[in-house]
Amino acid sequence: MNKTSLFLLSGVLFLLGCGGGVEKKSGSSNENVKQGKIKLAYVTNGVAEFWNIAKAGALKAGKELGVQVEVIMPNAEGGRAANQNAEMEKLIANKFQGIAVSPCDPGNQTSILNQVGENSQFITHDSDAPESNRKLYIGMSNYDAGFMVADLVKRSCPDGGKVIVFIGSVDQLNGRLRRQGVIDGLLGREPDESRIDAIDGELSDPNSKYTVLATYIDNFDEALKTSLPEQALAKYDNVDCMVGLFEYNPPKIFAALKSANLLGKVKVVGFDENLETLQQIRDGNCTGTVVQNPFMYGYQSIQVLNRLVNGDQTDLNESKYLDVPAKIIDKENVDEFEKELKDNIAAGK
Repeated sequence: MNKTSLFLLSGVLFLLGCGGGVEKKSGSSNENVKQGKIKLAYVTNGVAEFWNIAKAGALKAGKELGVQVEVIMPNAEGGRAANQNAEMEKLIANKFQGIAVSPCDPGNQTSILNQVGENSQFITHDSDAPESNRKLYIGMSNYDAGFMVADLVKRSCPDGGKVIVFIGSVDQLNGRLRRQGVIDGLLGREPDESRIDAIDGELSDPNSKYTVLATYIDNFDEALKTSLPEQALAKYDNVDCMVGLFEYNPPKIFAALKSANLLGKVKVVGFDENLETLQQIRDGNCTGTVVQNPFMYGYQSIQVLNRLVNGDQTDLNESKYLDVPAKIIDKENVDEFEKELKDNIAAGK
């Protein structure tokens, strides 16, 4: 690059650095952004403790790399997808070079997601948008993780039983696949990620000892998160196991069971690493939880984006997938896991 080009590039970067920043829902890794610093964004699909863990990973990577990192958490009020779309438009307008997104509703967001990809290095994390022009998905197989949840249910109720599922959304690909994996695992079906069971109604199979009585979807509504487990217990007096598939679901289940004097009597299987869920595992009121690694979602997203912005495409593979495997946490490993979790969160501060 000649001196004239370098001078022009420096001027552009200076103007970008002095432009208005994006609205920060949860903070940036750098309060004093230097001129010319690479700007990367990590966009979640909502607000939850799960995302605070991912934020810690993203910020840690940003500190190590010396890049600006904005973590955006769209609120549910007014529509998560609409709020997420508005945030992505701001990031495009503010010339962010790399953007990682967990799409709220990928089927209806392809247009805006493709705009992100046309204007920046674009990857997805946690929940994919395979029809978009994203370069890479960082996460796990949510369908396989659903089978892991089913295995925990079978461990909880080896003789079979009636199961109720709670989840935040099935519009998100991760939610749909996760729920389907649980159902297929419990009903003893051959794996098929394209299968989509109806939300309403009971699901069973003559060759299975398990019945899914109902699926309750809260759509991230704060009141419904609390009331739906209570409604389920009022409607069904024969439930053997309650399954919470998003990070905040198990604690709401525990609260409902405690209020009904059923804590420890109805089995619970969780998902993700809410600290209350971990404590209930320790106390014997939850069989176990299937955890992702949100810290690494955040950390790897920023690392990969930084490499892509710098022209390094070594992360890109034919599958366009970077696997961060899920694992089961139960009484045997909960203490070790919680210590690691707290260490990771502290590392991002």
